Amino acid sequence: MDWESLFRRYVWSDTRTPYLVPVARLTRQQAGYELFFYALFTGVLFALVALVALSGNLPHGGAEAVSLYAFSVVCSSVLLGATRHPWAALWCSSAPLAALAYFGLYGFHPNLELPDKALLVVLMLLWLVYARRLVAVARAWPGLGGGVAPD
Repeated sequence: MDWESLFRRYVWSDTRTPYLVPVARLTRQQAGYELFFYALFTGVLFALVALVALSGNLPHGGAEAVSLYAFSVVCSSVLLGATRHPWAALWCSSAPLAALAYFGLYGFHPNLELPDKALLVVLMLLWLVYARRLVAVARAWPGLGGGVAPD
């Protein structure tokens, strides 16, 4: 059994998971997969956030603004997946900033310990760094070649 080819086929593929390929070297197919996965991830995540944010059990006490923002991210995720437009990517990339602002305004869940809080902040910062790449990929989308990357 060839474990390396199975790993590359299902976990890491130059075509379907091109996250380490510089934006200038991406093919249109690679960029399409990257934008689609990000749109799917943020769309599902923020659809759940939009529903959960309506609950009165959270620190913000059912503030509709949190749910409205989350719904707007879902809408921009759909637009990003459908059109690959840079403005949709820019709005989707504001999600980690919004999460950090939420933590700053409303705090963390009371059951979280300091390492959990630190992990959430670090994850949001890493997500913010990746969001810059997302916007760059969406901006480069119209000029990308149609070549196919090797698998």
